[in-house]
Amino acid sequence: MMIEIKAPEKIPESDKVKIFLAGSIEMGMASDWQKIVVDRLQEEPVVLLNPRRDDWDSTWEQRKDHPQFREQVEWELDALAASDYILLYLDPATKSPISLLEMGLYAQSGKLFVVCPEGFWRKGNVDIVCEKYGFPQFFSLDAAIDHLMSLVIK
Repeated sequence: MMIEIKAPEKIPESDKVKIFLAGSIEMGMASDWQKIVVDRLQEEPVVLLNPRRDDWDSTWEQRKDHPQFREQVEWELDALAASDYILLYLDPATKSPISLLEMGLYAQSGKLFVVCPEGFWRKGNVDIVCEKYGFPQFFSLDAAIDHLMSLVIK
């Protein structure tokens, strides 16, 4: 039942709940936490928007005029906007500056759920922002997935 859309695939029009998997990707440093979410939500009526790109090439220049890089960034921005929920996971083994940017962009959206385990380098900042803007924060990925499932399965 679950549909996974990976960057840069077209984001479908769908009546299913769309969940953007924001958070740590830093290849070689971040765990593939997105796979855990995909596996757990396999039987649920959701569309997962996964920015972890199978053909990512770390030699791509991070400039706005680099076509593949621009395609990735624009896909992520479109997926964030199209999502009903944003599950943001901050892996303690990473810095994840773009994930923090995404958290700031959507802090007041009402659709953000954050997982920030102990050890993340800016956990204090994340804790305060979550508290100030009143969006849910979870201390494990499993707890966040359970909560999302409770919203999807009504």
